[in-house]
Amino acid sequence: MAEARRRAPASTDDEHALVLFSGGQDSTAALAWALERFAGVETVGFAYGQRHDVELEARRAVLAGLREACPAWGQRLGADQVLDAGVLGEISDTALTREAAIAYDAQGLPNTFVPGRNLLFFTLAAALAHRRGIRHLVAGVCETDSSGYPDCRDDTVKALQVALNLGMAERLALHTPLMWRNKAQTWLLLESLGGDTLVELARERTHTCYRGDRQHRHPWGYGCGACPACELRAEGWRRYQAMRGRAPEA
Repeated sequence: MAEARRRAPASTDDEHALVLFSGGQDSTAALAWALERFAGVETVGFAYGQRHDVELEARRAVLAGLREACPAWGQRLGADQVLDAGVLGEISDTALTREAAIAYDAQGLPNTFVPGRNLLFFTLAAALAHRRGIRHLVAGVCETDSSGYPDCRDDTVKALQVALNLGMAERLALHTPLMWRNKAQTWLLLESLGGDTLVELARERTHTCYRGDRQHRHPWGYGCGACPACELRAEGWRRYQAMRGRAPEA
């Protein structure tokens, strides 16, 4: 009887993927990776009271750019949805959800870390995937070249996959194509997937800066140039240019 009551997984579609898409460089690379591999790709973003909510505008710009520049991918792009995760802004006290100076703790973790953020994002995405019947979740989290957020680590994602599948009686697969890539390698991935067109789209339209600065343009894109996200992006761009044998831009 117990075996008869066991529910079959709802998320069994291996042809489609749901991408956690913020509008940043990493999630754009993860989205391109998914578009190259799946017949259909949906996207989900999160509004959580982030200080750099300009990234929500960047999402729309990147999606529009992908449809314009990569028609084949545009045909695979499906529904996009932004979920309200404002509770994170209510319960957290970080430099991403408050007007506060960016600082580091004794372990070197910046106060831009929002506790529980990716845990909640993956859970909400899994619930949406369940409703849509999609088995594959894709995210641009990375532990190789990042600010050290513990919820971006490979062990965290693997543990989440186990917990979500147990708690939802599913067979979800969580993909993290950037997990072992540094930022220079992420630029290379963008180039390998979509050539210079995709690199330029990511450079001009994606947003990474924690301060939400879209006024100052640098060789690697827009941002304040001083926050941890900008520093990582700038160094990745410099190394990417060096790998391609190109002189640094002024």
